[in-house]
Amino acid sequence: MAVLQKIRQRSLLLILVIGFSLLAFIVQDLYRKGGFDANPKNIGTVNGKDIAFEDFRVKVSNVEKSGQQGMTPTQAVNRVWDQEVAIALLTAEFDKLGIRTSEKHIMEVFKADQNIGQNPMFQTNGAFDLAKFKEYFKSNPEQAQFVKDKEKDAELNAKYQIYNSLVKGGMYTTDAEGKLKYEMEADKVNFDYVAVLFSSMKDTDFKITDAEITDYMKKNEKKYKAEETREVEYVLIEDKASPEDETEVKTTINALLNQRVVYNQATAKNDTLPGFKGAANTIDFVNENSDVPYDSTYVAKKDLPAEHADALFALPAGEIYGPYMKGNMYCISKVMGRKAGANAKASHILISYEGTQVPNKKEKRTKEQAKAKAEQLLAQVKANPGSFFMVAMMNSDDSSAQQGGDLGYFGPGQMVKPFNDFVFNNPVGTIGLVETDFGFHIINVTEKQDAIRLATIAQKIEPSEATTDKLYTKAVKFEMDANDKDFEKTAKAAGLTVNPSVKVKAMDEYFGSTGNQRQIVRWAFDKETKVGDVKRFEVVNLGNVIAKLKKVNEKGLTAIEEARPMVEPILIKKKKAEKIKAKLKGSSLQAMATASGVAVQQAVDLTVENANIPNAGFERQVVGTAFATGLNKVSAPIEGTVGVYVVKPTLITKAPALKNHADYVAKLKSQVGGYSGRVIPALKEEADIEDNRAKFNY
Repeated sequence: MAVLQKIRQRSLLLILVIGFSLLAFIVQDLYRKGGFDANPKNIGTVNGKDIAFEDFRVKVSNVEKSGQQGMTPTQAVNRVWDQEVAIALLTAEFDKLGIRTSEKHIMEVFKADQNIGQNPMFQTNGAFDLAKFKEYFKSNPEQAQFVKDKEKDAELNAKYQIYNSLVKGGMYTTDAEGKLKYEMEADKVNFDYVAVLFSSMKDTDFKITDAEITDYMKKNEKKYKAEETREVEYVLIEDKASPEDETEVKTTINALLNQRVVYNQATAKNDTLPGFKGAANTIDFVNENSDVPYDSTYVAKKDLPAEHADALFALPAGEIYGPYMKGNMYCISKVMGRKAGANAKASHILISYEGTQVPNKKEKRTKEQAKAKAEQLLAQVKANPGSFFMVAMMNSDDSSAQQGGDLGYFGPGQMVKPFNDFVFNNPVGTIGLVETDFGFHIINVTEKQDAIRLATIAQKIEPSEATTDKLYTKAVKFEMDANDKDFEKTAKAAGLTVNPSVKVKAMDEYFGSTGNQRQIVRWAFDKETKVGDVKRFEVVNLGNVIAKLKKVNEKGLTAIEEARPMVEPILIKKKKAEKIKAKLKGSSLQAMATASGVAVQQAVDLTVENANIPNAGFERQVVGTAFATGLNKVSAPIEGTVGVYVVKPTLITKAPALKNHADYVAKLKSQVGGYSGRVIPALKEEADIEDNRAKFNY
């Protein structure tokens, strides 16, 4: 009673303590979820321009509602992020250039929108009518917001079209560039040279320090810029069947073969049930006892499980084979029938004509011309069937021409009817002509396959409840032990394997061999997760993943151990070049060759575009230097791709002058045509972009 009395006296104090504890918990939760400015209010910034979280969230929701098949929530977030970054970068460019749009520009964008430009409500005589468009929204003011929302997108789209036109307009090719291209292809040079190849020295003789790698990366910072990443190692305890589970399924399948006696609770008597061998209705028996329903399809031998194909295909009708393994199932199969020529293989030569839906016609021709050509080729291949492959390759308008017209195996109904009927109604070796909507086909029936129909009872081998419980207990125990002990040693003691570390970025979804596991990536980037922390994740249809945060890589330069395989060969090559250049001294090529232990060699008729130096490789810089050095003069050492060179030009042959370089200008134009697509990546590279998506638990 005394204790109760004290509690009553101090009840106000207890209430205050509990209240403060709850408040502390709420405040802490607010900080963790972004309250009180613990997290930024914006999803990110681009060159100082904020991308508001609320607007971003609504756009992500709209993308998710659009229901694009296979798109995950993270993919929706990434798509909207890329769009918002591009819009911010481009809008800044529009403002710099003073790009403005008028109503005319916006209406052109509206016209291109199928929902507006092709809407009968806004058309007169099949054409978009601006007056009708305006009148409709004037008469329906409640719909005006729709236009306002559309106008923002249309204005942005119109500005981009103007901007893109300006960019493309700046990508022109001059006649002088065409002339240079011609000279690079046609001017020729002969030269004597000394080449000391980098391969003549061992890489192991040159040591590259971490400091040298870091220094090189700092000088090439853009190339070796790295995002913030986490390295996570993990153990996977799969939720898979035990040997006991496999035995149980096999026993169950075996029991279905013959009659069996089963106790009937409803009648309190034993019932004798038929087995698979004597079942009156095989199809019903399969559907009652199999995890996979009966399939009436005829199956070719090549499509049966490889290790059981011979036995199954040789089985007489009504006989049973099994049990046997197929994937993760135990099966027993009964042959229900056999069909000759169920699948066929054929080759064809397609001769199309104007008006057919064939994209890559080899030549233009009328239907009459196509028929005449097809009949001519038919006579040719009938006279010499062995020529079919080459005739198809040279003449067929179908994509199968590169395979000599071979279409592989196909079943009834997979080809258009006239083609299908010819193949399945004629024996192997028949060559003939049919017409379809694609044109005229010269067909060669090359092979046919028999097929069998199987009634298969298949039962999945799945972990039992006892097995699942055992695996769960093992996973929980390992998580607890690994939190206090060495991760790798604990795994080894438990008979488990630690998978190699997975490096993930903040917005990654895929995690090693476990597939899409966004939850693990989120945990790795959570500010509460510290290096060395261990956490277990239950993964549907897989099992338990026990992950350990091994390392945090901050934003900045690429980690040295990751950069070394890329940078080390570059620095070794530079050191080799310096050593080689130090030896390449002397008043003549012969003296330099002798000092370096190599021979003087000759290169003949090289061009800048065809710069393959004998016994070396493609060295455009070396050949270009030979043109610039001057006849009979010895160049300074040239660091090339595969070695260091000294050249002495002996003959320079200038190509004949051309009055017109249009062909060469056209070559260059085709190369620069797609350069406008590099604008946004280039703007991104130069931009200051802050990405806060991970901080909003996306």
